[in-house]
Amino acid sequence: MGSQRRDLQEELKIINQAKKDPEVFGILYETYYKEIFIYINKRVDNLSVASDLASQVFLKALTHLPNYEFKGFPFSSWLYKIATNQVNQYFRNSKNKRVISIQDFYVNRLFAELEDRNDVRQKEQTPLLVRLLNQLNEQELQILELRFFEEKAFKEVAYILDITENNAKVKTYRIIEKLKKMAENLEPPQHNDIFSVVATLFLLGKCLFNML
Repeated sequence: MGSQRRDLQEELKIINQAKKDPEVFGILYETYYKEIFIYINKRVDNLSVASDLASQVFLKALTHLPNYEFKGFPFSSWLYKIATNQVNQYFRNSKNKRVISIQDFYVNRLFAELEDRNDVRQKEQTPLLVRLLNQLNEQELQILELRFFEEKAFKEVAYILDITENNAKVKTYRIIEKLKKMAENLEPPQHNDIFSVVATLFLLGKCLFNML
């Protein structure tokens, strides 16, 4: 924890320098571009669109940097907030509906991970996972992505989505309950497998960060 505080303080020094000298912003860009690009591309599933949106995110971050206020999180949390808004705006403008597919989750890479662990049963849960996720609304997907894929603490999820920490916890619990009920209504019922689905969510997040 002490090391993390030092890292955050060192990053804050860079941010404050960048507020005075835009060229210093390049350090933050190099540090977080890959992470933000991957986050966006997982949602739009289009490399060209993801690249354009990522560029917009960092341009907005640079433009509004004087207004940045440290909230106890890494600078990336602010970038995730901007990125989430940019992606939501993209879907509103394009009127495209986000659809989850097996390819979106880079399942081939996940399968390689699971095969190493000899866990065939979890491999079989991936189609179920995709089927269930496609029934969630956009905010529900955002919460799951940030909590499971990006492994953000509830407090950070709340900051990124502009909700309270308690609300983030309650919504996550309700989403899991919703997934369980949807699984129970499948033919045949899959109520005993929902925990494997949630575990798969976590494993997917582990795999995705190393894609580029």
